[in-house]
Amino acid sequence: MTLATAPLGMISAADLDRFLVQVGLLLLAALVLGRLAQRLGLSAVAGELCAGVLLGPSLLGHLPGLGDWFLPQSAAQINLLDAVGQVGVLLLVGLTGIHLDLDLVRRRGMTAARISAAGVLLPVALGVLTGLALPGSLIPDGVDEITFALFLAVAMGVSAIPVIAKTLTELRLVHRNVGQLILCAVTVDDIIGWMLLSVVSAMATTGVRAGGIAFSVAALVAILLLAVLARPLVRRALRRAARADGDEGEAVTVTTVVVLVVLAAATTHLLHLEAVFGALVCGIVIGSSGGLDRSRLRPLRTVVMAVLAPIFFAIAGLRMDLTVLARPVVLLSALAVLTVAVVGKFVGAYVGARLSRLGHWEGLAVGAGMNARGVIEIIIAMVGLRLGVLGVETYTILVLVAVATSLMAPPVLRLSMRRVEQTAEERLRAQEHGIPLRGPDVAA
Repeated sequence: MTLATAPLGMISAADLDRFLVQVGLLLLAALVLGRLAQRLGLSAVAGELCAGVLLGPSLLGHLPGLGDWFLPQSAAQINLLDAVGQVGVLLLVGLTGIHLDLDLVRRRGMTAARISAAGVLLPVALGVLTGLALPGSLIPDGVDEITFALFLAVAMGVSAIPVIAKTLTELRLVHRNVGQLILCAVTVDDIIGWMLLSVVSAMATTGVRAGGIAFSVAALVAILLLAVLARPLVRRALRRAARADGDEGEAVTVTTVVVLVVLAAATTHLLHLEAVFGALVCGIVIGSSGGLDRSRLRPLRTVVMAVLAPIFFAIAGLRMDLTVLARPVVLLSALAVLTVAVVGKFVGAYVGARLSRLGHWEGLAVGAGMNARGVIEIIIAMVGLRLGVLGVETYTILVLVAVATSLMAPPVLRLSMRRVEQTAEERLRAQEHGIPLRGPDVAA
């Protein structure tokens, strides 16, 4: 007896045409505007976000005919774009985890912990108060006010490792003690942020119940325990992949890493935690396993940074609608959230640095570096929008905060580090890493 099965559904020709045009134009606009942003001394992320904004409801959506055809009009169409963006962000976060220096975290652990604790607690506390104080019209229907406030608080409490690392490198500060301390503190900061995001996301899907929160915490502990137990298996898999030579070796290593990251993301998502948290933890395990030849990940890094990540940021911009800022209540709320976000993070990190006996200018540099939200806040905002916790208005506000705080970091870092004398140890470290120096003021 044969078992008759229905053929799998296929995308229609019209939907495929639209999808290909959407991806092509988004990537082209992201490339052009990203390069333009870099020439203006800004982060490429700012230009990539603007690509989505220009092709989204803020501008193109107002053009009759063209906007209606290009912008996704159905759940199926936006799901196609989302699938590409989700793969991109999972691999981006996974690569970030791979490049985290855990030895550096251990060496400067207590100082980084103090700075991170102060840099998280204050903005999270202020974020909760701000979320409760915002007008009810900004909270989507059916969303609990506490869950909304907690989600906003998590978004305001995080920093962004990729943006900060890139900024420190461009300013030639990555070899400075303050630069390395910022990276340590942000590493701790982001791990805490992903954990909080997973718990709050679970609350958003299962409700604010003691049992649900307990399950989320138990799942977090289980994931961390599983990560420790999986290290020998990951090391063995990576070493087996490393046996192949040449292009085949690169291909096997890249495939192994992608499989591990995607399956780890799927595991955390099945446990009602965020998929990006699993990708980050898996990246840390891969990077610290001792079995990875990082030079073999260059092809993956190129594809992620040049194709998948720009598409993700352009899609994030595509969901922004700057016309909502024309409403006074939304504009005032955006200014309030931005002010609280900057003050909370900057002051919290500065206080943590001063409690660790760093000088005034060093404290300002730490505050400026950790104030940059960038990629991570955008990811959190996307998660909130997908879960329905955030509406278009609050999503737009959070993305604006991410862009604004990332643009603030470089000038404040330059100003403060000019007043911090460079040590002989820092000069030696710069020589070891091949960083060119321009006298005592390397940040000028």
